[in-house]
Amino acid sequence: MATLPNPLPTLAADPSGTSLGLELPAGSLIDVTAEGPADEPLLWCADEPARPGDYDALQSARRAAGLLPVLLDLGGDQGALDEWHLLPDEASYPGDHDAEEVLEEFWEEYAADELAPDTDQPSTDSFAEHYPEQATYDELIAPYGPEWPGLAPATESAADPDARAAEVADSLTDTGTWLKEPHLALVPARRSADIPAAIGWTGQINYEGDVARLCAVLRSWEDRFGIRVVALTSDQLVLSVAAPPTTREEAEAVAAEHFAFCSDNIIQGHHETLRAYAQHDVLNQRVWSFWWD
Repeated sequence: MATLPNPLPTLAADPSGTSLGLELPAGSLIDVTAEGPADEPLLWCADEPARPGDYDALQSARRAAGLLPVLLDLGGDQGALDEWHLLPDEASYPGDHDAEEVLEEFWEEYAADELAPDTDQPSTDSFAEHYPEQATYDELIAPYGPEWPGLAPATESAADPDARAAEVADSLTDTGTWLKEPHLALVPARRSADIPAAIGWTGQINYEGDVARLCAVLRSWEDRFGIRVVALTSDQLVLSVAAPPTTREEAEAVAAEHFAFCSDNIIQGHHETLRAYAQHDVLNQRVWSFWWD
């Protein structure tokens, strides 16, 4: 992936980041990858779990040093970063990919490819063999069919994207949330959407080998919906949303993009159809999360 100048090595001699205009808590530089140590640190990670307010306090690092904040969940079975199987050298540059082309390709793979060879409708028998508990395939992706429906229109922002990100980060670092042990990290990246590619995140690897292609979609969501990459676990991506859809039609259009981006959200999620997913997980929602099996 095309990279920016990396300010992280400065922190080896200046752990508090004073020379970069920062006031960092105790932390560590992380260079571990699945293929051995990287040539330069991939990220800085705080030693102690994050608390409400910590994320917002480090948003200034974006302007001061070109470092973007993100929460990393280091609890659970695959909490340690050396178990995340980071592969930064396998990630291309998000700007080299077109978001709609990526989503259309995924839609065709997970929707159009379900067409039976002798019919113009999805093969519900084929789908039922793989997902017997689900609705039939035509019900699953309604109101859409096998043809890619196109990008959803941008929505009007209800909040400043960085302020919304801080709000969501605070909710995730408060006690009793579903993140087990979130730690604040700083990543050298052009924009929040690029964070997964910058560290070579592989939570999506069973779905797409090049995480930068998904980051291209995240860039488009930044532009249209004011998203920020707020948190990562070893296999889950959490976004804040400053401009969520506010009508059923808008939510269903965005849900179609979510299906293309991460079909497991619907096929293996809590809601059996795209319409139900749009109603409960997209409409007016300030947080979008994605998990790949």
